[in-house]
Amino acid sequence: MKSIIGRKMGMTQVFAEDGTMYAVTVIEVLPNVVTQVKTVETDGYDALQIGYENERESRLNKPEKGHFAKANVAPMKHLFEIKGDELSNYKAGDQVTVDMFKTGDIVDVTGTSKGRGFLGAIQRYGLSLGPKSHGSGYHRGIGTMAHNGRPTNRVLPGKKMGGHHGNQTTTILNLLVVKVDAEKNYILVKGAVPGPRKGIVMVRSAVKKQHGQKQIVKDLVDYEEKVEETPVVDEVIETPTVVAEVSEAPTAVSEEGGE
Repeated sequence: MKSIIGRKMGMTQVFAEDGTMYAVTVIEVLPNVVTQVKTVETDGYDALQIGYENERESRLNKPEKGHFAKANVAPMKHLFEIKGDELSNYKAGDQVTVDMFKTGDIVDVTGTSKGRGFLGAIQRYGLSLGPKSHGSGYHRGIGTMAHNGRPTNRVLPGKKMGGHHGNQTTTILNLLVVKVDAEKNYILVKGAVPGPRKGIVMVRSAVKKQHGQKQIVKDLVDYEEKVEETPVVDEVIETPTVVAEVSEAPTAVSEEGGE
């Protein structure tokens, strides 16, 4: 399994040569720097601790400075742990780049969903509304608290009620990789991914078995090549302006002699 950390930049759409449109999410994936290698002998499990985005040294405390100095890497702003068999050959100081994925791969994207604040049960769980007519004593309530006649004298855990919604770790499964650009450090994933713009996300190989026919990404339009193929005009030839001579029309005279 492969994993990498990136930042959600927003959504857009790209087109294939035959006109097919893909609604994609742009994920900026800067090189992930390995800051620590965890093994079964030292930590009880195998994993890589990676850093994402550089940070000013003045913002670090003394233990953090020592941690990065031990790995001989620049201070990093975000630290994460990723796992996978393909990551076993990395050592401290190496970089994990986006070219480990390729077009057509199926991936899972994990991020923190947008926080919605306090919501009632109707909006939070999609419960049905009560009658809206006058005289109804139930409009947007959470419903009965009964437990099928059981005298428990309490509300059982799991009752759907109002509360804080969102701001949770969310994973979207089985998304299609439409394009990978290692030079510009970004990846295009078909569909939406959790979190707001500029939110940190983790892209990993799909963990659930795929069923049905494998999805195939069609060749995308390369607009940079289209611009290069456009002929450039080096010299502009001025065309002489031709002015047609217009003769004056004779004034019509009536038989009575008036104009």
